[in-house]
Amino acid sequence: MTTRSADGTGPGPGEEPVRLPYADPAFVADPFPLYRRLCEEAPVHRAVIAGGLDAWLVTRYEDGLEALSDPRLSSDVRDATDARLLRQLPGTQREAMLGNMLRSDPPDHTRLRRLVSQAFTARRVAGMRPRIQAVTDRLLDAVAPAGSADLVADFALPLPVTVIGELLGVPVDDRHDFQYWTDRLTTRGAEPPDPAVIDEAWRHMRDYVTELIRDKRTHPEDDLLSGLITARDEERRLTEDELVSMVFLLLAAGYITTVNLIAGGLAMLLAHPGQLGLLRSDPALLPGAIEELLRYDGPVSPGIARFAREDVEIAGVRIPRGATVLIASAIADRDPLRFPDPDRLDITRRDNAHLAFGHGIHYCLGAPLARLEGEIAIGTALRRLPGLALAVRPDEIPWRPGGLRGPLALPVSFTPAR
Repeated sequence: MTTRSADGTGPGPGEEPVRLPYADPAFVADPFPLYRRLCEEAPVHRAVIAGGLDAWLVTRYEDGLEALSDPRLSSDVRDATDARLLRQLPGTQREAMLGNMLRSDPPDHTRLRRLVSQAFTARRVAGMRPRIQAVTDRLLDAVAPAGSADLVADFALPLPVTVIGELLGVPVDDRHDFQYWTDRLTTRGAEPPDPAVIDEAWRHMRDYVTELIRDKRTHPEDDLLSGLITARDEERRLTEDELVSMVFLLLAAGYITTVNLIAGGLAMLLAHPGQLGLLRSDPALLPGAIEELLRYDGPVSPGIARFAREDVEIAGVRIPRGATVLIASAIADRDPLRFPDPDRLDITRRDNAHLAFGHGIHYCLGAPLARLEGEIAIGTALRRLPGLALAVRPDEIPWRPGGLRGPLALPVSFTPAR
């Protein structure tokens, strides 16, 4: 494990980096025993993370909260000195993938975020409730008579894909294609991704997004994509590469983390029957339950990458310029110094200011929409699928290997509807 510095506060000069064992199915299924040990041992570790990359892992809540607001830590991968990071991105047309608000800093981040922020205000998101409920009911109508389902493929996946597709103005029939390409661009395991796979997936995704933009330019509608095209063509507030990258980000981020929230949340409840029964008996607990599910086992794991613009010190540990800093929100959200009894799922937990959506200027823009989709999806599934139970043991649920955490499938059984 990790070698401490002389004062016991963090990594020493001869530290052996801890490896997050993504090749181990047991770790992929349940990383929290290792996470707990790392949090207890030190606030900062040198680590080898998904894709075989080196990083400095920040494990505790207060340090993570501060780091997420530190302007010396950049979101732009081009500020990193590890050339392998860029090699994990497409080799061609790379700029078209990097030009979005997730990978940028002020002033570009401020400008890009402002362009889409109006689509995600609390008021506008609340107005989407009837449509989200209708899509949820339609999906459950299709499976309710069967008495069994895969709640990823049949429910948790198509719901957010439909919602973000309608918000952007993207044909829902195309969801399988962009889901396939996005998975290849974002999935990470123990080894570096195959550059040929990344390049091919990005070429297909870019061609798809370019064609969408071409169609919307010819036939604009009252949707977010048409608005972004107007900002590009008439107001010159973003470049063509930024437009393509923004659409890719909204499509990918708009579905994948929400799929993980819905499916992962249901998996956790089904694995904790006491909490499931409590929520069934009192649906008013649902908003708080969503926050606890995000804290307990959120859709991003172990956390959020930043890159040191200069030498920085975190929890007494010097981190050199250009280093990758992984602010481990999934570990910090179980920090016992911040959350009492952190390894217990408690949907009645009141003090629950988790880091699952980040913090600071990069706080997830889609958080209100993800919360609403999670509440509607989980609440409606529990109401409409009586006797809902896992069709496999909890340890048999397959999980995504790294970076973005959620079940790949969630086989369940329930009482068939007549």
